[in-house]
Amino acid sequence: MNLPLRKELRSPLRYADYSLGIAAILLSAIGVALNYSSTWRVLEFNGQDPLTYAKRQIIFVALGIAVMIAATFLDYRLYRDFANQAYLLVMLALVGVLFFGVERNGARAWYEVPGLTFQIQPAEFAKVAVVIALAAFVANQDGHLRLVTLSNAYLMLAVPLGLIYLQPDLGTMLVFVAIGMGVLLVSGAQLKHIFVTSLVGVIVVVGMFNSDNLGGPKILRQTQEQRLTAFLDPGFDVQGASYNINQSQIAIGAGGIRGQGWLQGTQTNLNLVPEQETDFIFTALGEEFGFIGVSVLLLLYAYVLARIWFITRSSNDLFGTFACVGALSMFTFQIFQNVGMTMGIMPITGIPLPFLSHGGSSTVVAFGLIGLVINISARRHLA
Repeated sequence: MNLPLRKELRSPLRYADYSLGIAAILLSAIGVALNYSSTWRVLEFNGQDPLTYAKRQIIFVALGIAVMIAATFLDYRLYRDFANQAYLLVMLALVGVLFFGVERNGARAWYEVPGLTFQIQPAEFAKVAVVIALAAFVANQDGHLRLVTLSNAYLMLAVPLGLIYLQPDLGTMLVFVAIGMGVLLVSGAQLKHIFVTSLVGVIVVVGMFNSDNLGGPKILRQTQEQRLTAFLDPGFDVQGASYNINQSQIAIGAGGIRGQGWLQGTQTNLNLVPEQETDFIFTALGEEFGFIGVSVLLLLYAYVLARIWFITRSSNDLFGTFACVGALSMFTFQIFQNVGMTMGIMPITGIPLPFLSHGGSSTVVAFGLIGLVINISARRHLA
């Protein structure tokens, strides 16, 4: 009597694209190695365990793999039923962090859990909530968004954008913009409606950023203004705002073709690149493994993005399609922005490199989205 049920549960998993999970694990293994190489020297110098960051990242990866497996087995169509509740819960968490969160690097964006050595960043989990909620909303319109419903979709994005702005975290805001635009561009909405509503949004944002010149409150912090200035003029304040990008480019350039070798990077061992285990971890790879190592990493990323795109096109329902597009948009933007800023072709923002940067919330969320996409791939042949 249980045999048909077991067969029903198992049969979709035969079609699952497990190579996505394998690629994510390989990327995370590279990340653990780079977490160690970018921190061991300074930790040892300070009399601490040189494996501290690597051990912590291994725990994050293990948690992420567990979440990926869970997300793979639970039918993704159930997520659609709880999309609004998940969205509301995460928005409440974003409100709470403004009052009860801890501040780091000028942003109040993390919850500190007593007894734990790491913090929880609700904005990372908001990415998943927005991907699912926005995909469910657009799918409920049968892929035909009118101007009114398109405005409602923008409102769904405006709430987390506003809350994250108050932290403030400009980089994470840009990720939400990428997710929203990616989903809406394939949602069936008329391009003229997307253009008009986006233009209104741009005017509002530009007005906000220039509100101090109009007698209103100052929107951009001084550090953010300096980062934009340093991006446009690398010679600006070389010991201050431009220091990160200059040291980053030196580290990548020092790697040459084959790199200086693992644990042998000069800039890395001298701790000359700030935040190297998080936002600037790409520089450690470039210095230690050179052009060859960078090429391998980018090929792994390209494979992940290509597989997500293939699953997007082969999904048999709108919710699965839009959820894949949201995940694809997030990964694509974060990879391009993070790698670009370390090379000086994009402004500096606090956006992690998926699966590589040190961090629990970002790692778990990345694996969770991979699990969701694998789930969709497993059921794309079902009616």
